[in-house]
Amino acid sequence: MTRLAVLGSPISHSQSPALHRAAYAVLGLDWEYEAIEVTSAGLPAFIGACGADWRGLSLTMPLKRDVMPLLTDADSYAELTGGANTVLFREGAHGPSIHGFNTDVFGILEAFRDAGVARLTSVRMLGAGATAASALVAVAQLGARRVVVSTRSAPKLIALFDLGEELGIDVHAAHPDGIDDGIRPDAVISTLPGGADHEYRFESSVRASSVLFDVAYDPWPSALAASWLEAGGRVIPGIEMLVNQALLQVRIFVGGGPDRILPREAAVLAAMREAVGV
Repeated sequence: MTRLAVLGSPISHSQSPALHRAAYAVLGLDWEYEAIEVTSAGLPAFIGACGADWRGLSLTMPLKRDVMPLLTDADSYAELTGGANTVLFREGAHGPSIHGFNTDVFGILEAFRDAGVARLTSVRMLGAGATAASALVAVAQLGARRVVVSTRSAPKLIALFDLGEELGIDVHAAHPDGIDDGIRPDAVISTLPGGADHEYRFESSVRASSVLFDVAYDPWPSALAASWLEAGGRVIPGIEMLVNQALLQVRIFVGGGPDRILPREAAVLAAMREAVGV
């Protein structure tokens, strides 16, 4: 039996098993995919115990960055963002190897494009973790040149400053008192957990005119998404990112790389979307 799993803490809310099981059913693969509670401290031992029956892993927070030192190599997006959400195990002539990939950048890009957003100039971002780094790379590819970040973590903010410089984006820290800088963003991106309690508030004019991309999907709508909808604004739910990044994970697990198009890929994607009610 080929084994796969999504790891994280907490993990019980994950929709990844439903997505992956739907994909492998269409592909006719009798693969096992489950959700397993694993903390940062337990990640090295878990990966070390994965035998030849393990094909790969999906990783949620806080493991995306923790896995990096454990990898044999990583793709360009994982190297750039400092985080991998996908692990592929391979058996080679010189023994097993562990390869890391970041499919979140693709997931965010496709979520915007599917919503008809093909270009961005100015972005406001909430949070500065691994997903925020992926979002920064994604919006750079959509043309953004200015990103204002709200976070309580100075070290994570500095890391985004450095990444922004590499991407050619001006990254700024939001005013700690929430004072508006007068520039209305094209998009607001929240990388905060769905149930997180936060103090970020936006004027109704911003909520009505700026698209909100909220990576949360459980519970849904998040408080932030609900406030956007109340103002008549556009919301891109996190489930869209989840589905698109999972499609790339399936490509990696089945074909060995993110560019390997799946047999009947349109049918696979449709089954995945149906499995999570999209």
